[in-house]
Amino acid sequence: MMENIEETPFRITPTVQALGYALRGEPGHLSGADDLNSGDKMSSEPEKLWFKESSAKNLRNRDFLSPTTVLPTLYADGQVPPEVMGRVLSLRGSGVLPVSEGEVMADGLRVRVNRNATFQKVLSGASLYLKPPSLRQGCVVLNCPALHPKPNLPSPNTLTLGQLRTVLLTDHLGALLRRQGFSVSCCPVLPEESDIIVFLRMLGVDWPTVPVSWTNDEREEKMLDALQKSRYREREENDGRRDGERKKMEGEKEEVFLRVNLKRVFQEEQLPGYDPSLGTCTVLRDSVSHLAQLDSATAECTASMATAVHVTSCQDEFRQQQIAMLWRASGATVSQRHLVCGPVKTPATHLSAAQYLQLRRVQMKEASEMKYGEQVEGQTWDGIIKAMTSATVRFELLSTVHTSPVTLDVQREGSVSTKGPRGGVFVMYNCARLHTLFDSYERGVEKGLYPEIPEASQLDFSSLKEEGEWLLLFNYLIPFSELFDQSGHALECDGGGARVNLKTEQVCKFLVSLSKDFSSYYNRVHVLGEPLPHLFNQMFCRLHLLRALKELYHSALDTLHLPPIRQL
Repeated sequence: MMENIEETPFRITPTVQALGYALRGEPGHLSGADDLNSGDKMSSEPEKLWFKESSAKNLRNRDFLSPTTVLPTLYADGQVPPEVMGRVLSLRGSGVLPVSEGEVMADGLRVRVNRNATFQKVLSGASLYLKPPSLRQGCVVLNCPALHPKPNLPSPNTLTLGQLRTVLLTDHLGALLRRQGFSVSCCPVLPEESDIIVFLRMLGVDWPTVPVSWTNDEREEKMLDALQKSRYREREENDGRRDGERKKMEGEKEEVFLRVNLKRVFQEEQLPGYDPSLGTCTVLRDSVSHLAQLDSATAECTASMATAVHVTSCQDEFRQQQIAMLWRASGATVSQRHLVCGPVKTPATHLSAAQYLQLRRVQMKEASEMKYGEQVEGQTWDGIIKAMTSATVRFELLSTVHTSPVTLDVQREGSVSTKGPRGGVFVMYNCARLHTLFDSYERGVEKGLYPEIPEASQLDFSSLKEEGEWLLLFNYLIPFSELFDQSGHALECDGGGARVNLKTEQVCKFLVSLSKDFSSYYNRVHVLGEPLPHLFNQMFCRLHLLRALKELYHSALDTLHLPPIRQL
């Protein structure tokens, strides 16, 4: 069934696809193509013909460009025929932005979007732009090897910064995937009120817990029995004696002695991307415990739709590949992928996760006191400093492509700035500026200076002529939902291999970039003008835009489990 074009939110991907089809003259895809905004790419070919502009300089005269290098591949003389230009200018379709003008210039075929109509539609239904284009189905188990007992439970003082990176990445990825409709569970479960759980809560991580008295003994026995019976188990002459020796020592669990040929597993089951040096593995008790946790986490999933993503550091990748193949050898049919993180480097020093968090908290408090003075006391400020510290840590560890190393400046005197275009503090500060703006507007309404904001349908958005306004809508509000959709799309469509790249850095980078452009606009434009009726239309249009951006901030920060700060 064809979607109602008028109700479908504008999207960048279907617009680029539709422009490509129009340029190539494929009438079946020129208008109302039902699948254009399904979140799955219909064809990569049309997308190569156009690209979306993003720089303020280029957005002054064009929104999409088909470069001069492309046009000769379609037309013998590189000249765009009038009928093709007509198709481009009259483009309509599900999720397709309206085109107002186009012309061939020295740099290629430029297209400009009808900005007034776009402002009107987007800001009349801004909440639609905070949701993914489509909801996906399936079960994802996010396994964080750093939190498994080996054999002891990790603590904030034993957790390395590289391991902390994998934990925060798992937490963020879980929020992103849930937003897209996936059922997500995190593994392993941890004892409630344990030191590691208390530490994670300080960073806003809500990890699944079980009572301290909980045991997984029954499932461990099940996994051990499956490995004993596995066709990949290597038989030894004294197997019978060792089986007979599997007893519990008083007060503790026995070690396990059996060997499994992992190389046979990935070769015979044709699982690409595993280390060819994986050979025969001796199974120990902590491996069985790890497998039992995975088995428990996938118990509610239907195997045909379940995917396990092992989020691990590069140092632990080989070990995690062993665990993955042991799980397969036990009979598990869950699809397994490995998201591998680069190391975290701290030149000339070594800090545990607990020491790093404490250092950043102290630096944040000192920076706040330097800026705000004696008022930095009490419960409210404790909450602000906690949130800002968490934002600093998350952005430092998550803003880099997950496969790349992160280098941290952890010198005691290298204080954390409460302003300046760097990372989480800058993002939180600009989100707070939006709250302050709307608080000021509400006080103006209470004093009778301003009327209530009318519905977007009652406003004339042609008054939004500042280049920063279109840039904020076109680069951030419209593409936001597709940004959310990318991790799920990559998980479903990524070509074979053990490793998966889910572009986990994109939300942090998006927020930093948004904050720079919003800060530039906000410093330049006086949003709350004089309380004169002839100025109200423009003010209300701007408030609609900035209210949508405020909700965008909240939505994105929520995937990082960062509460927005109302005032700084």
